[in-house]
Amino acid sequence: MVRPSPSSRDPAARPVFWTVSISRLFDLFRDITLEYDDRATIEPIQLGFEEAVAHIRERLQTERCDAVISAGSNAAYLKSRLALPVVIAKATGFDVMQALARARKITPHIGLINYQEPLPELEEFQQTFGLPIVQRTYVTVEDARAQVSEMKSAGIQAIVGAGLITDLAEEAGLSGVFVYSAASIRQAFEDAFDIARATQLETPRSRQYPVADNLKARHGLSDLRGSSESMQALRQTVSLYSRSPATVLIEGETGTGKELVAQAIHRESPRGQASARPFLAVNCGAIAESLLESELFGYEEGAFTGSRRGGHAGLFEAAHRGTLFLDEIGEMPLALQTRLLRVLEEKEIVRVGGTRPIPVDVRIISATHCDLERRVGKGEFRADLFYRLGVLRIAIPPLRARQDDVIELAAWCLKNALAEMGVRPGANLRAELQACASVLQAYHWPGNVRELRNLMQRVALFLSVEPLQALTPAFLNKLAPEMQQAPPLPTFQETQQPTPDVEAVVAQFGGNRAEAAAFLGISRTTLWRRLKSS
Repeated sequence: MVRPSPSSRDPAARPVFWTVSISRLFDLFRDITLEYDDRATIEPIQLGFEEAVAHIRERLQTERCDAVISAGSNAAYLKSRLALPVVIAKATGFDVMQALARARKITPHIGLINYQEPLPELEEFQQTFGLPIVQRTYVTVEDARAQVSEMKSAGIQAIVGAGLITDLAEEAGLSGVFVYSAASIRQAFEDAFDIARATQLETPRSRQYPVADNLKARHGLSDLRGSSESMQALRQTVSLYSRSPATVLIEGETGTGKELVAQAIHRESPRGQASARPFLAVNCGAIAESLLESELFGYEEGAFTGSRRGGHAGLFEAAHRGTLFLDEIGEMPLALQTRLLRVLEEKEIVRVGGTRPIPVDVRIISATHCDLERRVGKGEFRADLFYRLGVLRIAIPPLRARQDDVIELAAWCLKNALAEMGVRPGANLRAELQACASVLQAYHWPGNVRELRNLMQRVALFLSVEPLQALTPAFLNKLAPEMQQAPPLPTFQETQQPTPDVEAVVAQFGGNRAEAAAFLGISRTTLWRRLKSS
């Protein structure tokens, strides 16, 4: 998705967010809000459930709000009863593991209570630490109170959960361990800016403002890490392509860093070096077709039910004189492929529901993890658009094809993960990772650099709990048993085989589309599209 909307010097034009919380989440919201004061007007509402709904509905009659930010059962309640966007802050698996680690320091008798659905990360933590952790779910406040009471009767002494759960735990005389991290709340704010961007990018292009930090490419050549020949060649290609205004098609498996390469091209280019040239990104496979059209091209007032008064600018207008990154371009519906081709040829767009052409000067960088040429052959992707997008092409090698970079990348990711947790890395960290080369370099890394980074975050968490733990192959195998169960490294030819039939994959996972999508490395929206077309 697109990163947040630009800030404005006019406070009246800035996004307006209301944070809604009733527990210790209120304090976390308040602290994070300070970081966004210069980009949005943010007001806390310390109410919950029906009281919050009544309060918000009344205020919306005379006030504007672009999005509500909340969490847990309170957020789910608001989302089902309010007409405006409700952004739900979600605890990540890393948050859960950190919270469980804090609880372990208090007592071995730990419980976890989550809203509606159990957390799959719990099993991994239990296997690693050998701790029996009791997990429960709740729907209503009364249900949550009953779950806390049952855990107390069963001898549980610390309960991990959201604000409501930790408050109820402490009321019952137990230790409550809050599951949300500052990073999760920041992500919720970033998601709110994504929503606000669609309605707040109305600044006339004749008025030049500096591009907000959130619309600038954050990564450059130095972030394309690795000393292998293939990575050296990749950096040279990025430097070369940055000199040209031509379109670029980036091909690579999921997790290889396609957007990072796109940002590096932009930053090295004249567009990226100018202060008023934005970089925007959108995942074409993660948005429904009807929404993607208005996201890209904008819409006029009255174009559809619920459209904003005055209409709104799309990404092409917002990226004027800058770069637009179209991730997972292979998932773009055929109808929108036709519109995109016209924009590339005519260098102008027409908003949804409009007739007036609007000139745009945008460099297009697109990316895909699938075989676009094969899709062209099957009639699923326009041949003329394929050749128009791929004037310049870059193939990012998978991590298994550059095993010499694995230790270097692991050390870099682990140092960053430890720094985020305030833990100082050991002096022998690189040497210890090198001693684990037999494990790290033998694994085929289906999730590529992203998977390696996630593993190092897991390692950092356990090192923060057990600082004297040495990094050994046995420790890594215990922490990541999937590396022992991995199949042999696939050959290059095997990696070029067609994507598995989606229906067969869904059947393999017993009809669970979320798991099937994760296995295929695509979004659930993309999975739905493929099932519909198959």
